[in-house]
Amino acid sequence: MSLLIKHGTVINADQSYAADVLCEDGKIVALEPGISASGIDTVIDARNCLVMPGGIDPHTHMQLPFMGTVASEDFYSGTAAALAGGTTMIIDFVIPSPGERLLDAYHKWRQWAEKSCCDYSFHVAVTWWDESVHDDMGTLVRDWGVNSFKHFMAYKGAIMADDGVLTQSFPRALELGALPTVHAENGELVDYLQKLLQKKGISGPEGHPQSRPPKVEGEAAQRVIQIAGILGVPLYLVHNSAIESVDAIAAARRQGQRVFGECLTQHLLIDESVYYDKDWNRAAAHVMSPPFRPKAHQEALWDALSGGVLQTTATDHCCFCGEQKEMGRENFAKIPNGTAGVEDRMAVLWHHGVNMGRLTANEFVAL
Repeated sequence: MSLLIKHGTVINADQSYAADVLCEDGKIVALEPGISASGIDTVIDARNCLVMPGGIDPHTHMQLPFMGTVASEDFYSGTAAALAGGTTMIIDFVIPSPGERLLDAYHKWRQWAEKSCCDYSFHVAVTWWDESVHDDMGTLVRDWGVNSFKHFMAYKGAIMADDGVLTQSFPRALELGALPTVHAENGELVDYLQKLLQKKGISGPEGHPQSRPPKVEGEAAQRVIQIAGILGVPLYLVHNSAIESVDAIAAARRQGQRVFGECLTQHLLIDESVYYDKDWNRAAAHVMSPPFRPKAHQEALWDALSGGVLQTTATDHCCFCGEQKEMGRENFAKIPNGTAGVEDRMAVLWHHGVNMGRLTANEFVAL
């Protein structure tokens, strides 16, 4: 099956130019002006149109078992939504429970993902440590193509990786040629602040951002960057939402450290006022971690994207319906953390980035 896209303007990360695109059996085989349409099964006239590669969302959680429930979006509906919005690949997460073999969890997630409508890959989380984790990391890289391992510095008592786990896992990832990725929030501080706020009688969604202020993210980002630097390991920080973490990444990169950063399109537009909405359901619907921040942090994120401090955009797509959010009606710490976004990411980034003059079309493709 052949497909030819003619007369369009091709937009890549490095340049834009007029060219035709020829695809055979789902693969691009030629990219140049004046490709003949003779013998082609399907020809699309892209005159006055921009031709861009499909998007990759590097951070999603379809069908995730989390906080006493399971994310309401499975791999079929979630990837269908991704395709509807122009995203043609997701990178989801295999998250073993502490004590669960990484390989067992990986095969479980692979089975769940068989119904996916688009291409997919996996990061694999390291949530505990013993020699079996060390061995499974090697098998996953060697036999199954895994090239990144996730570490949660938050969620104490569940999937949090303490410094001991980080200092075991990071060198092993380096040895394997895999990239360590990190959710940077100080889990001990979050746990303490959650309990303190509850003692003060704060039980609603407004307690969520108060228990996870920007400095909690910044402290964890600074600490894990230092750990990675001491160990000589490259590092990728997911969903940066705060000036403090962006500044930590920028400082490390200025010193030549291999640190990369991601932000979510939601954090570029939504601010923390949503948690103070008088409608509990609307406020709870926005509970995710890190939480939405005061508006000043949004401009810092835009500047970091256009300035090259952050290299990717994602969504952390992890949906919970209203009934699931109700699990935290009396205690904000029990509201399942997660929001949607995989369908809207590219349109949001194009409109608020390119149309508003914050990003070029080439930067949009790169991000």
